[in-house]
Amino acid sequence: MSQSELPKIAVVGFAHSRKVPSTTGTTNGVEMLMPCFNHLYSELGLTRSDIDFWCSGSSDYLAGRAFSFISAIDAIGAVPPINESHVEMDGAWALYEAWIKILTGEVDIALAYGFGKASAGNSDKTLALQTDPYTVAPLLPDARSMAGLQARAGLDAGTWTERDMAEVAARTHGGDADELLATDYVAAPLRAHDIAPYADAAAAVIIATEEKARDLVANPAFITGWDHRIDSPTFGARDLTVSPSTALAGDNAFGDRSRAVDVAEIDAAYTHQELIVRNALRLPDSVRINPSGGALTGNSLFSNGLQRIGYAAQAILTGEATTALAHASSGPMLQQNMVVTLAGGEN
Repeated sequence: MSQSELPKIAVVGFAHSRKVPSTTGTTNGVEMLMPCFNHLYSELGLTRSDIDFWCSGSSDYLAGRAFSFISAIDAIGAVPPINESHVEMDGAWALYEAWIKILTGEVDIALAYGFGKASAGNSDKTLALQTDPYTVAPLLPDARSMAGLQARAGLDAGTWTERDMAEVAARTHGGDADELLATDYVAAPLRAHDIAPYADAAAAVIIATEEKARDLVANPAFITGWDHRIDSPTFGARDLTVSPSTALAGDNAFGDRSRAVDVAEIDAAYTHQELIVRNALRLPDSVRINPSGGALTGNSLFSNGLQRIGYAAQAILTGEATTALAHASSGPMLQQNMVVTLAGGEN
């Protein structure tokens, strides 16, 4: 069965906490998640009992404790009992599991959430634990240095220029590319504007069957395509200037539909990675890229991708767009990538 033949499922609600450099809350995300849940309950007229399935995305390594997602369930409450699952990844992959759960016909409404407290430790070093445990992880390379290797590969190959990177930052932050290029390097060839600052944040998204979605909101953001793929974890085995997994996920998500979507939310914590993803997806110049500001405004670990899906859907829910795309990424240097396409009810 092709994706176009699958039952219609739509995003009906999105909530997120503020991106802040540091919070005083615990590492289980409860303090950030409860306002998100309460906002969704109020906005959609739902209660906890109306959610048939919950799925979370987080990291025990980031939280510094085993089974940290169990503690996060305190934000939901112990009574009534819930149907719950978890992924040790960005909340975007939790939403994917929730989508599959609805497709099976077992549930009608599902909520996925992701959270991360980057300020709890040295996130750059913690992310090294995602790398090859024999050849890379023992070296404890920090994340921005690995991203710098990728940026340098693209510059040396002539795939992009430092000005291209600065223009991404200028569009995001409203600055001037020439002024940005005059600043010092942080991790050559990356400057401060090329690197998203880490942020503590959480996000939640609710999806539902077509019947339930139309009851809950006036203009549901229907999921028209969804795919995720992975590239080799061995850095020397792949060309770091391109993203085959993004290209394949995009091909499968779009199918034969137009790529001229109104809005594209790209999960790129570094300026050059936005260029890689945009090229891989073959997006035309007419597409508005990251109107939300994107991950570059705050690297919200384990909710970045979920936020991209939420913002893309929100553009449709509010009538600002009729078609949208969301991209999520996991692993070092765009190792694993997800692409979701969405459209309003008439598309």
